Amino acid sequence: MKSTATAKTRLTSLTEDISIIPEDAPYRNRLHYLFAQIEKEFEQLYLENLSLQDKLENATAVTKDSLTPYDQRSAAGGALVATGSGGASLAATPATPSAPLGDEIGASLLAAASSTHKSLKAKLSSATGGSKVKASNKIKAQTSRIVSSFKAQTVVSSVVREFGGHKDGIWQVAAKVGQPIIGTASADHTACIWGIESGRCLLQYQGHAGSVNSIKFHQCRDLVLTGSGDGTAHIWQAAVNWEVPKKGHSSEEELDDSDGQLEDRDRVDSLRTPLCEFTGPGGHLSVVVAADWLSSMDQIITGSWDRTAILWDVETAQPLQPLTGHDHELTHVSAHPTQRLVVTASRDTTFRLWDFRDPIPAVSVFQGHTETVTSSVFARNDKVVSGSDDRTIKVWELRNMRSALATIRTDSSVNRLAVSSGGIIAIPHDNRQIRLFDLNGQRVARLPRTSRQGHRRMVSSVAWSEEPILNCDLFSCGFDRRVFGWSIVLPKDN
Repeated sequence: MKSTATAKTRLTSLTEDISIIPEDAPYRNRLHYLFAQIEKEFEQLYLENLSLQDKLENATAVTKDSLTPYDQRSAAGGALVATGSGGASLAATPATPSAPLGDEIGASLLAAASSTHKSLKAKLSSATGGSKVKASNKIKAQTSRIVSSFKAQTVVSSVVREFGGHKDGIWQVAAKVGQPIIGTASADHTACIWGIESGRCLLQYQGHAGSVNSIKFHQCRDLVLTGSGDGTAHIWQAAVNWEVPKKGHSSEEELDDSDGQLEDRDRVDSLRTPLCEFTGPGGHLSVVVAADWLSSMDQIITGSWDRTAILWDVETAQPLQPLTGHDHELTHVSAHPTQRLVVTASRDTTFRLWDFRDPIPAVSVFQGHTETVTSSVFARNDKVVSGSDDRTIKVWELRNMRSALATIRTDSSVNRLAVSSGGIIAIPHDNRQIRLFDLNGQRVARLPRTSRQGHRRMVSSVAWSEEPILNCDLFSCGFDRRVFGWSIVLPKDN
């Protein structure tokens, strides 16, 4: 069975490598023929393996059931011999008898062996047919995925930008509407603003005393909201200097070059003081895992390991309302882009919808996952998309929290996903993959991951650029400390 798994891995890897070949008719026809041959050989080997395993298991079971206690005691001096690939039979070699009774024992053993062999042969012949059908169905489902991965490859995707500089894993990436910049939140206690065109870090925020777990841009102003492992959320000024800094242009809070040995091109503006800090009485008692702006931009929502979310007033930095009810730590919070709605995800396998449109907030609980809900975000047409460590992504309708509209099943845990304005779900996985699906649960593409491009460790977050700049449609980050900008050309019907 180990060799079967290895074969599957190799086939999958081969498919990923050939998925970048241009869609030329001769190439496609040749590939279809080759993979058809591979499928045929793979199925035959798999069926033979299953048949042999079933025969060995049945032989052992039949042998034990067919012998009486007396026969078992008599055969204790004998040997059980497996007769090659044709199955297994009981070849008892009795001990040398010390009395005439030994002849009778030997005869009874031979008779038992003969009857056992006949019944075993009949059982195997009837069982093999069923196992072949089951194996055939299983292998067809598995190999169809291999062929479909290049047969219907209508999405063109590639890495066009790469950003590096963090000293630890990156938890989240965010894109700024209307400006060619992105933001990253890292476990190295910093958040960075990057220029998409230059690939250079334009500003580094160093105001947190713990891991920076989330980052969100203000819709209109040059402000950034970050949540941290130090138990606080900060709003800070993200006015970047587009020019390469010159020597002498520095201050204690703007430029970190205490040794004065950095080259001009390597200098990075740094900021340590926030405009607003959300902490203190009524604040969180543990790690802030996520924070987001409400649609009005005058309030924010934060989620924490203390099992609560808090609604804050931006102007006063005071807590307005705690949101309680989750049984375990929160993992994510997200606000609706145009309405006063918030979703909170938790390790208690649920996510909750909080409605602040009325004076008395209403809450709805969405149940359907079996493990930690790692993220939940709003999508178009009053839908919510949730991802979980149970390896599924579910699409829900706000008005129906009883059952999901669609369920997407994958082979790895899901991290902080994102949904584009066109309804395409980008799914980052623990196994370094990034997959694209639509809101109906139909697979759109899997982004290429080879030795030359793609993440080398867990992909923690993705973010769509609603106004693609320099061919970057999607950004991804991971614990390989890298951020990638992807060019993705989707079919016209998407």
